Amino acid sequence: MSFIVAIDGPAGSGKGTICRKVAELTNLVNIDTGVTYRAITLAAIRNGYKVEEENKICSLLDNINIDFRKVNGKERYFLNEEDITEEIRTKEVNKMVSPVSGITRVRLNMVELQRNLAKDKNIIMEGRDIGTYVFPNADIKIYLDAEIEERARRRHKEMLEKNIDVTYEEILENLKARDYNDMYNKEIGALKIAEDAIVIDSTNNTIEEVVEKITNIILGDENYAKFNT
Repeated sequence: MSFIVAIDGPAGSGKGTICRKVAELTNLVNIDTGVTYRAITLAAIRNGYKVEEENKICSLLDNINIDFRKVNGKERYFLNEEDITEEIRTKEVNKMVSPVSGITRVRLNMVELQRNLAKDKNIIMEGRDIGTYVFPNADIKIYLDAEIEERARRRHKEMLEKNIDVTYEEILENLKARDYNDMYNKEIGALKIAEDAIVIDSTNNTIEEVVEKITNIILGDENYAKFNT
């Protein structure tokens, strides 16, 4: 038995930052599923594979190990024992990750990994299809959204803080392409709002305000209370 909070939403809606903060306040294990897709995308880029070369990309699945660890109190991500935490956030990976995640075999492989990562844990997991496909019976489902211009502004600020050279316009166009691909070009796990999800629009809210809303939802859930008595 485990307690599962599913957080879905489009790129740049703040899921990663918010989930990390909520996890700290609720003692849930935070699992960022986007990292799994970014890792296989990075592997494809390193091998010189293009998005169209699906068979070559899928051939990588049998020889990669993706791991999540805390190092000095911070989450770090590893591909075959190599720390790739920074490299998976480059604009090259950003551009390619959405179509790679739409490859059916990649999707099925990563979903199995994500479910295994969550076994026997009380977790908060974020992605595009957590409440609709990965964990359709999650205890709490939240769809976190924001207007695309605001998402682009936030992502641009984040990239500049990491000294990544990219313009706001580039990010906006990338988000538009990713939204379309995530919603309409995925045979499995397309981005959509689960029927029983709580929708939170963060366009005009601070991170702290959204964290408070989601934390209160979790703390008020009777199933969460059972795990913490």
